[in-house]
Order: sequence, then structure tokens, then C-alpha cells
Amino acid sequence: MTISNLRAVRLDWLGKGMRFRAVGIEPATPAVELDGDGKSGPSPMITLLFAAGACSASDVVSMLEKMRVQLGQVSVEVRGQRREEEPRRYVAVHYRFLISGDGIDQAQAERAVTLSLEKYCSVVHSLAPDIKVTREVVLA
Repeated sequence: MTISNLRAVRLDWLGKGMRFRAVGIEPATPAVELDGDGKSGPSPMITLLFAAGACSASDVVSMLEKMRVQLGQVSVEVRGQRREEEPRRYVAVHYRFLISGDGIDQAQAERAVTLSLEKYCSVVHSLAPDIKVTREVVLA
């Protein structure tokens, strides 16, 4: 099976406010509602943090499972600092991972997070290169 490098989405305005129905076309995904005002659904900027968190957390789970850690919990909180002036893009993103599992140690957890953020996470590497990315790892 060949995996395509193409990704495509479609957003349809819902006819009022800044609300859009978003669906993945390539590959096909279920629809979600995005709200530019952040009232009825996540805003585009919050959605970007969701994507960055899900990407890195998926990497971390995969790596720790390969290290034969019996995971109990992997949670990640992602905070973004935006510019005051337009465009109000992120200038800093901070990750806080909370990880638990049988046989895990701090060094393993730190290594998995570092590899994700510095090498593997496609979302992080799609952001502007001047965004300051910081992290902390807490074992529960």
C-alpha cells in the first residue's frame, strides 16, 4: 500500500458568523466544526495547538511502546503565545507532558519527547522556524 504525500481538506461556511464545517478529503476524515470566533467550536489557532499536541503525543506513545513501556497515561498540554500585532501568529509554544507507566524513567520520557519535537513531529516542523518551542516532562 502506498501512502500519498498529498493532504487535502475542505471547509464549508455554515452561513452565519465564522463557523465552518471542515472535512478531510485526502485522506477522508469525519467532519468537525471550526469557529473563527471560538464560540461553537475550536478556533483555527486552537486547532493548530490541538494538531501540534496530537502529533507529538502520538510520536511519544509510539516511541515509548517500542521501548516496551507499559503506558498508563500520556497527556500533553500545549500553550501558545501569540504576537500582539497582526498577524497574531504564535511566537512561542510550550509543551507539558504528563506520562505514567510501568518501567518508565525520566530519561526515556525525555528522549521520546525530544525526538518528537526535534525530529519527527510533522506539525511542529511545519511551523515558522523562529517559533520558540519549549517542553517539560513530568512523570506521574
